[in-house]
Amino acid sequence: MTGTRSARSVTVRPTSLPPRYEHPPGFLSRARRLDTTRVRPVRSRRVLTEEGFGGDRLLRALGSIQQQGPPLTIAGWKAVVEGLLVDERCAGDRNRQISSCYAWAYMALPTTFKWAGMAAIASHHVRVALLPLHLQSSFRGSAAQLRRPGRWRVLTQDANTLRATNNAIFDDLFWVHLAYVTSGIGLLRTLLRGERGYAPVLAAFEALDRGRWVLEDATASPAARGRARDLVWEGNLILLEHEQRFVVQPRFDRLSGRYAPVVSIGSATTFETRGPCRAIEHFTSFYLYTLGRANPRGLGGRLCPRITNYDDRWRWLVSSVVPRFRRVDTDPLVIQTILRRILDEDRHHPSSPCSPSIGGDGAPSERAASVRARARDRSPLVVHARPRTAGRRGVAEPIQGPRPGSATPKSSVVTPSRCTDPR
Repeated sequence: MTGTRSARSVTVRPTSLPPRYEHPPGFLSRARRLDTTRVRPVRSRRVLTEEGFGGDRLLRALGSIQQQGPPLTIAGWKAVVEGLLVDERCAGDRNRQISSCYAWAYMALPTTFKWAGMAAIASHHVRVALLPLHLQSSFRGSAAQLRRPGRWRVLTQDANTLRATNNAIFDDLFWVHLAYVTSGIGLLRTLLRGERGYAPVLAAFEALDRGRWVLEDATASPAARGRARDLVWEGNLILLEHEQRFVVQPRFDRLSGRYAPVVSIGSATTFETRGPCRAIEHFTSFYLYTLGRANPRGLGGRLCPRITNYDDRWRWLVSSVVPRFRRVDTDPLVIQTILRRILDEDRHHPSSPCSPSIGGDGAPSERAASVRARARDRSPLVVHARPRTAGRRGVAEPIQGPRPGSATPKSSVVTPSRCTDPR
């Protein structure tokens, strides 16, 4: 590698929070020590757009970028990646597409985009936590919804927080991967150099780019390639720390006290390797890991560690999850089989209108409307006038449902087309 390089010291912490992951001395300055005049294409157009390498929306976006040129603003890139997904109310379909996009990014640069590979598997597992949202959409408009206790509403709100967290991670980081794949490090420097919140992300991609140069150099020595692999992983750990500290943690702080222990116990990662022995070897559970290693003084008086606590979660990620992924990543056949399965699940999933599981703009889907209509047809609403005192005047207020022991007047039956939503 040739070229004149000048070291520049940079500040990569977007806030004054104390660092919980310390980078090796001189690492960030080394990551910035690059020749900005050199740009290498990431992959050929054929590889990036071949059939089966991504969803239809992603392939169309890649074609549009190649024909019209890349966006020149962060907002423009975020609009591009938002167009890759269905509406936010379609939680299941959107989660599947997010996982597929991460898998595509890893397959585009498997020696560099390690964070994307871990994110694809993690997002794929998030679908289990979204189950309350699917159940909510199934019961929406039915009489069962009226009988659900308050704790169920809290559960769906917390599941919706996890859904929003998954969406926020995608919005914050996937566009950077897409921009690097299609346009290289030069465009990222132009876009992110003045963005204080993206300083660690730019430093991470500088490290990824430098490590990639060495790994793709056929003349590099084994020692240089080993240092380049370490540099690539350091860059991916910066991305992981940025994700966990500045995107995940503010949203995890909003989870209720009831849901946090459930998420902690249910948080486990498996890389779906074949064979029970290898599956056990690559399985890790947050709760089992932290209970076996927890220091009561380090828990701050808490009886049990929680994944919603940043320190507890980060310790598990860097000590258990990342090392297991690195072992799986050494076998290209295994990791590519896992990610191909995620890509195929998205590509072969039947396209059908989904039922919104969150409020969004309040517009119900056709399926949800039909469920409510059928519920009304089976049990028409009955209105009675019962006086209620408001100030000094009695006001007749409509009350839904038949009054026990009284006959229902014919004029009080309300047709479904006129009644209000029973919710």
